Amino acid sequence: MDRSFFEHVLDAFEGFVDDDLGEPQSTWHRRGLKVWFGPADGKSAREHYEAQLIRQGGEAALEIGFHAEYAKEADNQAALERLGGKPSWRKALGRDAESDEFIGMEGWRRISEVWEPPDPDDPEAPIEIAARLADYVEAIEPLRRATLTT
Repeated sequence: MDRSFFEHVLDAFEGFVDDDLGEPQSTWHRRGLKVWFGPADGKSAREHYEAQLIRQGGEAALEIGFHAEYAKEADNQAALERLGGKPSWRKALGRDAESDEFIGMEGWRRISEVWEPPDPDDPEAPIEIAARLADYVEAIEPLRRATLTT
């Protein structure tokens, strides 16, 4: 996929996210986009949101959602457990959102869903992906912040 595809997703995403969450930090490449809130340091980015191309069962797919990617599996599980007991994200995101082990990387955790890979020639695809990524941010980020301070 052309690198600019996920740059377009990021441009659209910034229009969907509530300004109350602060300035998002981000990075993108030809296979995906990562967004987080907080300082642009490695620790803050351990809990983040992604839209990325993956392989699942040998097939290309697009994953959209929240990731916990600490070095220690226990830290990733704790991040998910802080969110997992709260039904508010489930109600906001629907049944397509799965809370589980990260796809393709043992030890990391996710709340995400998998779509068919986007058509890079479809001008609506970046907007649809950005809107769904923003749904994850709006559903999870306030809860994530609240659980970090309690």
